[in-house]
Amino acid sequence: MGLQVPLLKAQVGQPKPLGPSLQANNKWNFAVYAPDATALTLWLFQADTEEPIAELAFTGRTGDIWHLAVAGIPAGTLYALAASGDNKPVHGLRFDAERLLIDPYCKRLNRPQRFQSHLYQQKSPLFISKGVLAHHDFDWQGVAKPQIPTEQTIIYEAHVKGLTMLHPDVPEKLRGTYLGLCHPSIIKHLQQLGITSIQLLPVASFMSEPRLEAMQLSNYWGYNPVNFFAPDPRYQLEDAVSEFKTMVRTFHQHGIEVILDVVFNHSAEAGDDGPILSFRGLANRQYYLFHNHADITDYQSYCNFTGCGNTLNVAQPVMQKLVMDALRYWLTEMQVDGFRFDLAVTLGREHKRFNPYAAFFQIIAQDPVISEAKLIAEPWDVGPFGYHLGQFPAIWAELNDKCRDSFRAFWRGNKGSLAEFTTRLLGSRDIFQKHRMPASCSVNYLCYHDGFTLQDLVSYEKKHNWLNGEENRDGHGHNLSCNHGVEGPSREASITAKRYQHKRNLAATLLLSQGMIHWLGGDELSHSQRGNNNAYCQDNDISWLSWQLDSEQKDFLQFVQQLMALRKRYPCLQQLSLLDEQYQLHGDKHQVQWYLPSGELKQSHDWHDPERLCCLFSIRNMRDGASLLFVFNAAQHEQMISLPAGDWCLLFDTALDKGLLQAANRHHGQYQQPAFSISLWQLHLAG
Repeated sequence: MGLQVPLLKAQVGQPKPLGPSLQANNKWNFAVYAPDATALTLWLFQADTEEPIAELAFTGRTGDIWHLAVAGIPAGTLYALAASGDNKPVHGLRFDAERLLIDPYCKRLNRPQRFQSHLYQQKSPLFISKGVLAHHDFDWQGVAKPQIPTEQTIIYEAHVKGLTMLHPDVPEKLRGTYLGLCHPSIIKHLQQLGITSIQLLPVASFMSEPRLEAMQLSNYWGYNPVNFFAPDPRYQLEDAVSEFKTMVRTFHQHGIEVILDVVFNHSAEAGDDGPILSFRGLANRQYYLFHNHADITDYQSYCNFTGCGNTLNVAQPVMQKLVMDALRYWLTEMQVDGFRFDLAVTLGREHKRFNPYAAFFQIIAQDPVISEAKLIAEPWDVGPFGYHLGQFPAIWAELNDKCRDSFRAFWRGNKGSLAEFTTRLLGSRDIFQKHRMPASCSVNYLCYHDGFTLQDLVSYEKKHNWLNGEENRDGHGHNLSCNHGVEGPSREASITAKRYQHKRNLAATLLLSQGMIHWLGGDELSHSQRGNNNAYCQDNDISWLSWQLDSEQKDFLQFVQQLMALRKRYPCLQQLSLLDEQYQLHGDKHQVQWYLPSGELKQSHDWHDPERLCCLFSIRNMRDGASLLFVFNAAQHEQMISLPAGDWCLLFDTALDKGLLQAANRHHGQYQQPAFSISLWQLHLAG
């Protein structure tokens, strides 16, 4: 090492912007935050072999920023950093001049970062992935962002690889890639389903944990970042940046938004004994949050509010800037439409406690770019006092786990669940209060990537995570699931029928609920993870979606397609605006009326009967009288329903003809609601 290339011309450079930036005359400027370093070095490498070609010392420093400009770097050259300084972990200093580091502002990596123990122990330059110095011209072809209103949003959560690996119409070369994700067959499926927005599990560059590598597993989900800007090369053919942009442009051309799951709460550097990859080797004390003992910071005791060994200190200005710069980059340069923030409570912790008025939220609220994006919070972390559903600012949407649990409990037949079920169904207004935020702040969902799939929810009583290597200790035990008599797959017709009925009820409940809709990709295909409710390390057909459907699976897919189309057909299903609604005053006003099965109006004391598992209500448009009637019967016996006055058209009943939409059959008087089913009705207006 230590080679010098005479064609390169080094200069002092500028402290802004952070990271590598291409300037005039093919000159690259590098600016790196490393306040405690005594020296910083830029290493350049051959693009094909990663052979070192130059070692250049940073000669400029402005405050905490080191900077260097270099002319004559060939396009495609690779780079990494090395920082010198004290190695005193007790003081939070972990410098090692012999260990290469990823630039936190690197925009493209040459290969996936993997933990190879022998290379790490040897401090080999081959251990670390290198940044690629290349300019990325891209033609967006004038394609604009779809800008789907929040109340009309139906999110489809998917994994770049898992969605396409088994798809027979996606060319084998494209499977598992950014370009495969936007293949016409995938676009067609999403459009036929009725999806407005695709939400991708993390695509920022990540590394699997060393313990997973040792078990020959991997962090398939990608929640272990090494960089916040560079799209992960695992999903590329040649150039992750250009191919990711092509994917986004293609989705936008078809009116579909792209939302990214982002992880700003921790990094792959883990705890005190974790690897040094980037942040820890440049500014450990500034990037991470540490415990205090008697007002003295213990720099060997990382706060672990994430369950991953460390917690990034987003309250620290440099970390805050890094996150904001990354968000703007994805929104502008990469043209995505929004973000789902993993363990978002961590981002709002100041002095280690969550603050709904934290500086991070205030900065986002006034940022002209980020504030216009879709912002979805996972409103908890694993630290003390870490659950804060409903406490984020009104421009944020939040994952509503109470909605998930209530829907599951009601259809499992839990006694006393009716009152909460109806509250969640109509927008969880006890949490997302009408005077301060819209109902679309509630992200309603049945299943997420972490947990049972919809098929497994009706097929397993217990989790079966044995292949994860933790003796089934991992994963959540509170699943509110029901196997209908057999644990796992069954060919018995009666059990299969009950399971599909259960799924239809859950799907219909979700798509008739008030809020932003989140759908787990693959649930419409009846995808099973064989009882694994924490398949984060299963990069195989446990996680990959199968597109080979039998007749029952095709019927269920059609049912979900029709439900999503029905939701779009009726504005009151997307945005219910009651007479006392104060947050939003535009649009039609609606009246909700509750009934007993006898047809009598429901009284307050009727809500306190724990045995009651049947409810009826209507939504009436106050302008034109148009009305929908909803009947939910979670009881194991049929219920005679007295319909309100009028001529009612049955739209669907989940117990009839596999739930598929009915012809306009009219009813008045009474209707025998089958056991364990939902029906939806429309009032026929004369003329």
